[in-house]
Amino acid sequence: MYQPRLFPRLGTRFPSTRYQGSKAKLVNWIWAQIRELDFNTTLDAFGGTGVVGYRLKQEGKSVTYNDILRFNHQFGLALVENSSVLIHPEDSEWALQRHSHIDYPSFVQNTFQDIYFTDTENRWIDQTIHNIAAVTDPYRRALLFFALAQSCLIKRPYNLFHRKNLYLRFAKVERSFGNKTSWDRPFEDWFRFFIDEANQAVFQGAGDCRAICGDIIDLKKNYDLVYIDPPYISQKGVATDYADFYHFLEGLCDYDDWEGRIDWQSKHRRMMRCANPWTDKARIRSAFDICFERFAQSILVVSYRSDGIPSIDELHGLMARYKSHVRVAVFGDYKYALSTNTRSQEVLLIGT
Repeated sequence: MYQPRLFPRLGTRFPSTRYQGSKAKLVNWIWAQIRELDFNTTLDAFGGTGVVGYRLKQEGKSVTYNDILRFNHQFGLALVENSSVLIHPEDSEWALQRHSHIDYPSFVQNTFQDIYFTDTENRWIDQTIHNIAAVTDPYRRALLFFALAQSCLIKRPYNLFHRKNLYLRFAKVERSFGNKTSWDRPFEDWFRFFIDEANQAVFQGAGDCRAICGDIIDLKKNYDLVYIDPPYISQKGVATDYADFYHFLEGLCDYDDWEGRIDWQSKHRRMMRCANPWTDKARIRSAFDICFERFAQSILVVSYRSDGIPSIDELHGLMARYKSHVRVAVFGDYKYALSTNTRSQEVLLIGT
């Protein structure tokens, strides 16, 4: 059995990501910008994939991973809070089998026919999520869910659930995106693959780490450093709405109440939208200001894009209300997957 080392950069690695806006390719640069700061406890306030919190865990920091979305919280449990629990082959095989003592509803089969996956795949998802729900250990359950979620993402065109487009997987046309081999590979194979990836990432950090699920405004304030990577709003006012992009994964985490949360007028059965200041161009400045004031006693670190709303100058001014020194670091020309914006730069604001 693989035994991770204390410093996983020498022996473990974070799983591959296919998540919009992931900082996986930037995380070492982010660490280089803050490594000389004096801090031990840190809040990764918009945790997402968990890659930044994981990187700080690598450096022996006490990390609190937070995300308001339930499926992201499962990633934080599996990869940041979890220090020793692994999935053994018999665990993953049990999760792939049908069991007589488990009742298997068919909500995915009945609700998402011809939208994201085939009928056979939908039945498999219904079965697998209920097997996972029957697992009592929270870390083992989170690792299994991670594998299920990643399997769902890799079999989706664009790795998103933003539109009804199952037909793209089977259309006999030339494609400039996606990987038909990945789409056609069975769910069971991908599930085992991502179990292996997750297992390789598990390690015991030097600091205490945990994962929580809440709104940043409601969180405790006792952190040495707070890292803030909120949804990005472009100059045109278009927000990266993770709740919309990944609603299917969120529904899997709330299976019993999923039906009541769906916007049945939408062709792709998204969840009903909830007001969110971080995706509202008229409210996001106030959201940043409230957040900076709440964590004014902490070192503030913000990831944002150079062409967003608010502008970097505006964010600098807002942070300067609460911090005596604000430094701006620019990564350079970095382009996210699917983005057509070739002028935007990744920026880090650091308030001390």
